[in-house]
Amino acid sequence: MLTRFAIAPSGFKESLSASSVAEAIAAGVRRVVPHAETDLIPLVDGGEGTARALAAAGGGRLVALPATGPVGQPIGTHFALLPDGTAVVEMAAVAGLSLVPRDLRDPGATTTYGVGELIRAALDTGARRILVGCGDSGTSDGGAGALQALGARLLDVDGWELPRGGRELTRLSRIDPRGLDPRLADTEIRVACNPYNVLCGERGVARVFGPQKGATPAQVEQLAAALEHWADRLTRDLRVRADLFEGPGTGASGGLGAGLAALGAALLPRFDVLLDRLDLDDRLARADLVITAEGALDHQTPRGKVPAEVARRAKRSGRPVLVLAGTIGDGAHAVRSLGVDAYSSILPAPVSLTEALGRGGEFLTDATERALRMIQLGARLPAQTAALVSGTQRPSSVR
Repeated sequence: MLTRFAIAPSGFKESLSASSVAEAIAAGVRRVVPHAETDLIPLVDGGEGTARALAAAGGGRLVALPATGPVGQPIGTHFALLPDGTAVVEMAAVAGLSLVPRDLRDPGATTTYGVGELIRAALDTGARRILVGCGDSGTSDGGAGALQALGARLLDVDGWELPRGGRELTRLSRIDPRGLDPRLADTEIRVACNPYNVLCGERGVARVFGPQKGATPAQVEQLAAALEHWADRLTRDLRVRADLFEGPGTGASGGLGAGLAALGAALLPRFDVLLDRLDLDDRLARADLVITAEGALDHQTPRGKVPAEVARRAKRSGRPVLVLAGTIGDGAHAVRSLGVDAYSSILPAPVSLTEALGRGGEFLTDATERALRMIQLGARLPAQTAALVSGTQRPSSVR
């Protein structure tokens, strides 16, 4: 009998935070198992909610401040300070896709300038260990804006400073690093990122994620060329030895990974950096059923998304895993090989995007109830029937 549930979802972009997703799923669990023990483990992947979640988990605090948003306007944002002196800069809190109005979604124009401002503000507090969470970005400028905010000058052939935005990088002639904040030399910067995301090539960030941020096919190719040129100039002018073109994580958050790597930052697999702080493995092992969720389950899920990581970890202790998703796309079946036992869309019928985003919590709760009632039905089936359904026994021949 299922009584202990580990609920470990990611957030649903532009709809629900990871905490809200976990609470909605728990509500569905209680409809079916009123006295269930639910362990809510909202997971962050470096994107929205990372700073807040790590501050809450580790007894830290948020520092609120204004900074430059992705379209160049001032916004209210924050970073976290942890008890061990680490500052957590969440790029999504200042340059995330949710901060870009739909009618201004042009990834060639948006900027990571605010990320650099947050890093500088963290340095002002005395922090010399900075963790940058990459995810849910609305930018594709290769981190150029962040470097500009930290004092680098990006110059065209005539020596004029380039405007902000990824498309401007095609005109970059040289990078003048002399104005970079000197405190960076004594600061350890770690970037929690998806190692599958690379800056250039056929799987480069412009081609994979540009369309999601509003880029047309022509803009995608323009950005791809601009980011390749950016990697070349970073390598030459900052004397970078690492591979900024296709090195793991260089494409994180529209190429922010490459820009920070050029300053000496370490690009690290995000789950290794973030999830171990939450004692995740032990909490999954104590559950009868693990439920995870994300906005879209598709071919990209195995490439460093939360459900894939949860399933991989749950499989170590033999825990069954259910995934709930906003949509089921091409290639979703691949998650079965990672340890996912079943998955389902939360949508009860075809609905508009606006309705799906607005009613996400309701749909999640209802979908959880439906899934658990199906599990209960399966538990009541006679053993022989259950074996036939599961495929572990062949039907006898009919005479």
